[in-house]
Amino acid sequence: MPKKELVDKLSIYVPKSKSEMQPVERLMKIGAKKDRSINYLVVEAIIQYLEREENKQ
Repeated sequence: MPKKELVDKLSIYVPKSKSEMQPVERLMKIGAKKDRSINYLVVEAIIQYLEREENKQ
């Protein structure tokens, strides 16, 4: 079996039930305001979540 490689790309699926909340559009607005990409904002949110959860343990 081939060895899996860590990639530096992330793809996120937004379920229809959450699309009503317009997460992508909201991220675009914040990204434009802060001069950051959506990818940057998503990765920052994930890192903050991981740190918060790991500190609970």
